Amino acid sequence: MKNVAIVMGGYSSEYKISLTSGNVVFNNINRNKFNPYRIHIFKEKWAYVDENDGEFPIDKNDFSVTVDGTKINFDVVFNAIHGTPGEDGLLQAYFELLNIPQTSCDYYQAALTFNKRDMLSVLKPYGIKTAESFYLNLGDEINVDAILSKVGLPCFVKPNKSGSSFGISKVKTTEEFLPAIENAYKEDDEIIIESFLDGTEVSVGVINYKGNITVLPITEIVSENDFFDYEAKYLGKSKEITPARISEELKVKIETVAKRAYEVLKMKGFSRSEFIIVNDEPHMLEMNTIPGLTTESILPQQAREAGISLPELFENAIELALKK
Repeated sequence: MKNVAIVMGGYSSEYKISLTSGNVVFNNINRNKFNPYRIHIFKEKWAYVDENDGEFPIDKNDFSVTVDGTKINFDVVFNAIHGTPGEDGLLQAYFELLNIPQTSCDYYQAALTFNKRDMLSVLKPYGIKTAESFYLNLGDEINVDAILSKVGLPCFVKPNKSGSSFGISKVKTTEEFLPAIENAYKEDDEIIIESFLDGTEVSVGVINYKGNITVLPITEIVSENDFFDYEAKYLGKSKEITPARISEELKVKIETVAKRAYEVLKMKGFSRSEFIIVNDEPHMLEMNTIPGLTTESILPQQAREAGISLPELFENAIELALKK
C-alpha cells in the first residue's frame, strides 16, 4: 500500500476551490491500493488533517508527519493546489529535491504555464495562434491610447499569474480601462491586456492516460455572463457542453493544436487549455496544469464523457507519477 499525500489549499485566492478539489480526490481514491492523507498547505501552516479534522504538523525537512509517535513518509504526492505554490513550480521543485514523485508537471513547465505571457511567447513560434496582446508591469507608465490602438475595444485585462478568473475584467469603454488595470494589479504585479476574440470558447483537456497522450472530449463554454468568469466557472452561470457542438474537421484541428502544445512544453500529468475559435482557427488563451477536480469541474466532465471515472483518472495520475 502506497502512502499518498493529497496536497490542497495554497497561498492564493483559489484556496477554497483547491480544498474542494483535494477532497474529491480523497473521496475517490482506490483504498485497496493507496492510503490517502489530506495535507493542507497554507502560508501559516502545513498540516496533515485526519478523519476527525485533527491536525498534525508536517516536517518540511523531509515532508513527513508524526502521528501518535509514528513517523509517516509519503511515496507520492497528489497535487491539487490551484495557484501558488502548487501550480507555479515551487512545490514541484521542492518535491524533486526531496525525491518524492508528484502527479503534476515538472517545475519548469509549471512556472512557464503559470505565466500566461511567457507561455504564449514560447508557443507562438510553433504556429499556435493567440490574441493580440500588450504587457504591463506595476509601475510602468500607462499610455491608454497606445495600448488600445494595439488591442482595440472591447479587450480583456488579466493578471499574468492567477487562476479561476480572479482579477480579470472585460473592458468595453476607455473609462473602464484604468479601473480594470487596478483590479488586475490586486492579484499580480504583471498584467496582460488582450484583444477580444469574438468566437466560440472551448476547453480542452490533455492528459497522459496509461502512457498515451490523450485529448479528452472538447467542452464548449456558453457563459451567461460577459465571459467565463468566477461566477460562470463555479456558481453555475454557464453552460458547459461536452462534447462541443463543432464540426469533425474543427474538432481535429483543435485536438491537434492542444496536443502539440502539450508535447512542445514537455508536459506531464493533467492539463486543460482554453481556446477561442475565430474563423475556424483555434486561438490559445492559457493552459492550466492543476485544473479543477471538483465534480462540476470541466476536466472530470470530459473524462466521464471519455468513459474514465474519477477513481480511474486519479489512480492513473498516481501510477504515472510513481513510474517517473
